[in-house]
Amino acid sequence: MSDVLLVERDGAVVSLTLNRPDSLNSLNRELKASLRDTLGDLESDPECRAVVLAGAGRAFCVGQDLREHVEVLESGSTDPLGTVSEHYNPIAARLAGLSKPVVAAVRGSAAGAGASLALLADFRIGGPKTSFLMAFANVGLAADTGASWTLPRLVGLAKATELLMLAQPVPADEANRLGLLTTLVDEDDDVLPAARALAARLAAGPTMAYGAIKRELAIGSTGSLAEALAGEYEAQTLTGASADHRAATAAFVAKQRPEFTGR
Repeated sequence: MSDVLLVERDGAVVSLTLNRPDSLNSLNRELKASLRDTLGDLESDPECRAVVLAGAGRAFCVGQDLREHVEVLESGSTDPLGTVSEHYNPIAARLAGLSKPVVAAVRGSAAGAGASLALLADFRIGGPKTSFLMAFANVGLAADTGASWTLPRLVGLAKATELLMLAQPVPADEANRLGLLTTLVDEDDDVLPAARALAARLAAGPTMAYGAIKRELAIGSTGSLAEALAGEYEAQTLTGASADHRAATAAFVAKQRPEFTGR
């Protein structure tokens, strides 16, 4: 794997670190392709039960590498935004649909597609210097990487419209109040350790149930009651046949602490 994306394993937790700190982890073609392909691999990796997404250095990710994008615009390409279908859409689909919990360690700035990546995580940990900027309109673009899907679910349609159209930074306290952050820690140096601690807790839990809950919420947040009930029945049928459910139910009856295997 390219060194623009660092992949580290600690037990059942896999940490993915965007590693272009000199450009504030801006997303060039190499990094986007690495992230897209690694997320695809993790979906089918039984040893991975939780994922941490982080950025190296002082920023989480400031979005598209605009220097690279200018080169594409000036190249005469007939599809200068082809990276949306080639990279950003698959990354968003794989990150949101990953059947394991995802925790984003949002240290520093998360802007443009970088903010979109963070919002696709199930949990977001931030610190005092964390900020979000839906920067797309500032360069004359509409949103990408799922922002039009995640933002209304997190903050409501009116606030999502404001964040995308006015494209102004959202500091840590405001991001926490709006629900863009799950947890705001006191020190920036605590962001990554807190994210990894949460991921370790999740990795020790019922992985199959977590994946099923994510699918239920995706259906329930947009579908009808009938679709939600059908989705819940399917999820209950799947998880009800799991070894974790049987073992945890027996442990509860026996007044013991369950130990989940993720199966």
